[in-house]
Amino acid sequence: MATLLYILITMVAVWITTALPGITLEGEDTTAKVLTLLAVSVIFGIINVVLKPVAKTLGCLLYLLTLGLFGLVVNALLFWLTSYLAGELRLPFHVDGFWSAFWGALIVTIVSSALAGIVRRTRPQVEER
Repeated sequence: MATLLYILITMVAVWITTALPGITLEGEDTTAKVLTLLAVSVIFGIINVVLKPVAKTLGCLLYLLTLGLFGLVVNALLFWLTSYLAGELRLPFHVDGFWSAFWGALIVTIVSSALAGIVRRTRPQVEER
């Protein structure tokens, strides 16, 4: 259930990024766009689970030297890679370049964090015994 919720949150965040210049989502109708967002969110989630730890490990020194700001670059590259893979899978989602990916990844991070925080606060608390 948590994974499904994470995917839905990511879908909303990616949908918001399509308002930015350089990030496009095409589709014949709303259903096609929602399915594309679902697929892109799953791809982005898989990329984050698989590649982000590798990038953090390999770029550890850069993370330290930039006080974590290198993470923004890593997120942008992962978002751009998501766009590339979506194109390879013939999904109508495209990010034009690094700066579009940078701002898109920043928006996805902010929106995902905000929505996840709201969901955590509104979820009923389970009492421990």
